[in-house]
Amino acid sequence: MGAPNKTMVTEFILIGLSEHPRAQAVFFWFLLMVYLTSLLGNGLIIILIIADSHLHSPMYFFLCILSSVDLILSNNALPEILVNCFFYKPTVSFYRCLVQMYVGLLLIVTECVLLAIMAYDRFAAICQPLHYMQIMSWRFCISLVVASMGFSVVTTLINVLLQPTDFCGRNIINHFACELQSFLKLACSDTHTSELFMHVSSLFILIPPFVFIVVTYGRIGLAVLRIRSTQGRKKAFSTCSSHLTVVSVFYGTIMIMYLKPQAKSSSDQDKIISLMYGVLTPMLNPLIYSLRNKDVKGAFWRVFGRKMPE
Repeated sequence: MGAPNKTMVTEFILIGLSEHPRAQAVFFWFLLMVYLTSLLGNGLIIILIIADSHLHSPMYFFLCILSSVDLILSNNALPEILVNCFFYKPTVSFYRCLVQMYVGLLLIVTECVLLAIMAYDRFAAICQPLHYMQIMSWRFCISLVVASMGFSVVTTLINVLLQPTDFCGRNIINHFACELQSFLKLACSDTHTSELFMHVSSLFILIPPFVFIVVTYGRIGLAVLRIRSTQGRKKAFSTCSSHLTVVSVFYGTIMIMYLKPQAKSSSDQDKIISLMYGVLTPMLNPLIYSLRNKDVKGAFWRVFGRKMPE
């Protein structure tokens, strides 16, 4: 008997909504609105923080980094998803799929750590206001961002090294874009090590930062209750509420996706959840921070040379 035939996979077929053309048309217009809002919102926040000296503080430095991560995340897969809405069974090359998948993973891990860093920044500002600038020095802030990116790069590289190489001709991804879990489900080689690392790293990446954020905001809440003036409490609450909203949306969806038991095939629910943290969160971040933040709104009117309306 001869050796079994092996078909080398050079491209993947994406079947997000291929079976539902009407839904795909609605999906296109919805995603186009999300993409343009994300592009405009995050781009505007970055410009305002760089251009307005009133926003040159650690809090807005981290917000600028978050918006930069979200801007890249939106452009990683969303333009291709929009184009694919016009094709029955769109394809993506093997290497383009890998780049899209691992760049997305890198950015998601960075955002997980960055949201925890931003919680610590709010803790220092509210609980230790007299020592805030000593604690959150520029050198320390930059070191935190570099460390978060370094951690993300190491985590992503390990996933790259553990990725399966044999797909036995299986190349249909039941998703809108290349996503790590859907990718691993196609492999016919042993994926036990890569799946084990993905589960362990998911626990390590998601649980400690989330617990840290919860504990930090618990301490912030106690500090806010000790503030005597109503105006002081309101200001402290408004400072934290935007970040808490972003944390709730991002961690809520991503923990459902990666901490639940994995099925053998991707479900429609998995695809929607991945859109929540990968597409909607980058759009919601600038909306939440700009609509609920007087400093950002004030910077907008200053940069564009107009008086802020009362």
